[in-house]
Amino acid sequence: MTAMLRAALLSWAALWATAGAAQTAWKPEKAVELIAPSAPGGGTDATARLIQRIWQEQRLLDVPVNVVNKSGGGGALALTYLKAHAPDPHFLQVVSAVLLTNHIAGRSQFSHADFTPIALLNSEYVVLAVKRDSPFRTAKDLMAALKADPGAVSFAVGTSLGGVNHIAAAAVARASGGDPKRLKTVVFKSSAESAIAALGGHVDVMASSASLVLPHLRSGMMRVLAVSAPKRLAGDLAAVPTLREQGVDAVIDNFRMMMGPGGMSPAQITFWDQVMGRLTQESEWKKDLDHSGWENTYMNSRDTGSYLDAQYAGLKSVLAELGFAK
Repeated sequence: MTAMLRAALLSWAALWATAGAAQTAWKPEKAVELIAPSAPGGGTDATARLIQRIWQEQRLLDVPVNVVNKSGGGGALALTYLKAHAPDPHFLQVVSAVLLTNHIAGRSQFSHADFTPIALLNSEYVVLAVKRDSPFRTAKDLMAALKADPGAVSFAVGTSLGGVNHIAAAAVARASGGDPKRLKTVVFKSSAESAIAALGGHVDVMASSASLVLPHLRSGMMRVLAVSAPKRLAGDLAAVPTLREQGVDAVIDNFRMMMGPGGMSPAQITFWDQVMGRLTQESEWKKDLDHSGWENTYMNSRDTGSYLDAQYAGLKSVLAELGFAK
């Protein structure tokens, strides 16, 4: 083979490789819809609008980003909307652990297997909180009361039985040796209503996401007994012991993640992997996590899929024990 022929073949190979890369690479070609399964001002809405702002201000995307609120049906309306747009990668949704618990409990036809996992964004753990003059000062105090009478302590949970807040309360009851099914739980439409009930003395304990309790902790109106994290959190919750430290072998994660419709291609997943990885390194994102008491537990698409499988199995076991698995 002559040198000239060898050079020509190498040139054609390079052109072919470049063409192949161009064909497999992908980026958004139109506006991206970021779906929030809550009304404006809700938790997933706030997360979606923060992501929208960072994407646009840091120019992580070259196309417009629109937040679309699809509240209702315990998240079913938003999931139906996302599934209807499969496999279009221009539609993404912020979802929480409710996606898993609702399917396990038979309240939703959709499971995580119906969609494409994009990224685990953060972990928000459940706290058990009481008003400042409550006789309960630790989770061990709660367990002692529950051991004597499982129905003697009332727990406020939002927004349904079988959710992560209820699971956290049930874990304490189980650790006390009592029957979690006999736990006295009062369901409220939101965790904000749960806080009002706890502050007013209408219930003994509030089980809620940490971010919703922080304002009352900072004002001195509430005391946090325990957090369902694998280790102590930072910031205002640094002094709060975990459930495990107090004899309750449970880690309960009310995580938030990004999901896409089913059927997305590897190239499309790769693009969103890169964008979400950059998002979680932005200073504004980290600042918001710290302020809200959230943990940066970012995972890429592949690892998020494995994490969801493990979470689903664990939650199904707990909900079966509580009699809520269908």
